[in-house]
Amino acid sequence: MSFDPLDHNFERGMQNRRAVLGDEWVDRSVKSANNFNADFQNLITRFAWNEIWGRPGLDHKTRRIIVLATTIALGRWEEFELHVRAALLATGVDRMSPDEMKEVLMQSAIYSGVPAANTAFTHALKILRELAPEIGYTLEPLAPADTAHPGIGKAGRTASIPALHYTIRQPRNGKAPRHTVVLSHALGMDLTMWDSLANLLSADCRVITYDHRGHGSSDAPAEMYTIASLADDAARLLRELDSGPVVWIGLSMGGMVGQEMALRHPSLVGALVIANATSAYPEAGQQVWRQRIETVRSQGLAAIADTVMGRYFHEAFRAQHDATVARARQRLLSTDVAGYIGCCNAVGTVDTTARLALISAPTLVIAGDLDQGTPVAMAQIMADKIPGAALTVLQQASHISAIEQPEAFNDAVIGFIAGL
Repeated sequence: MSFDPLDHNFERGMQNRRAVLGDEWVDRSVKSANNFNADFQNLITRFAWNEIWGRPGLDHKTRRIIVLATTIALGRWEEFELHVRAALLATGVDRMSPDEMKEVLMQSAIYSGVPAANTAFTHALKILRELAPEIGYTLEPLAPADTAHPGIGKAGRTASIPALHYTIRQPRNGKAPRHTVVLSHALGMDLTMWDSLANLLSADCRVITYDHRGHGSSDAPAEMYTIASLADDAARLLRELDSGPVVWIGLSMGGMVGQEMALRHPSLVGALVIANATSAYPEAGQQVWRQRIETVRSQGLAAIADTVMGRYFHEAFRAQHDATVARARQRLLSTDVAGYIGCCNAVGTVDTTARLALISAPTLVIAGDLDQGTPVAMAQIMADKIPGAALTVLQQASHISAIEQPEAFNDAVIGFIAGL
């Protein structure tokens, strides 16, 4: 009968312990072991570091987050500091950035209490100051009033009129933005329709979202608008923000404005994504828009709400995501009536087809295979006429494809931007 002299539970635990905490700390701990605490060192190595940290169900980074949250909740500050240091000094996918650690501490304020989070920030900041040069992190003064929720952005309004409400998300990686991206919403919606994509792109891009005139928190002049006037709105917004050339991503009305932006203000558009839009409607389509204006003028937005939701979202989506559709309906009903009518006129009279060949920006056209309002044939016209444009058709997507098929939409956009 053979006997293996190695305790594999202990050895595996020691390997995990070194991977998470680093050789220097583990060596120091092992060298300090004695006949009083060696049994305890053996216990935690086998059970904590092998039985728990050795389980493949969670990666080491996730387990670090759990440990940080738990030690904050229990006030185990020596253990907390040990794992803060180890997390900041880790390499590869196991490393936690200071900003990721900040999010753990922020969340602990809600679930473990503000006093615990306050103490955690004090301990973590002490270590961060020490390690900042080594990990390439710079601590800079920042007034609390100047901060902004990274998932919403810092809000503002243009000084010029009609005033446009906008938000800016700065890159979360703390570096110079890879691109500045503008997200332009659909008729009857607002800048919040882009939250998912905006938060993905703001990992390394500066992201600007805004409400068109007549929508959200922007001004709503009581007049008939044109796509050209909406494009001029966007251009003055970008000039006020000194944006430089942007990657313009527009859906429906936002895609129509993007075409006009690239034609009227080409220096501001470095690349263009046109989703669920058209370059012109036939006479029958224009008549539908004129009829919608008259209906809203005489009966209000409630008279068209169900029809619009039926156009925006296909039947299966409406059945499975009634809360999402209800929110879109509420947003439509709360839109300024005069602003909505003005934008209906802009959309119904869009006319860029004959000029599309003048667009020089790299362009991606996105269509939904179930889109009745701007069907694939309309997208094909734009893709054919814009030099070098590519066309992507999303399956099981109607008009608001960014909401119906967010993963496919986001993948198409991110892939396009990666190739710029």
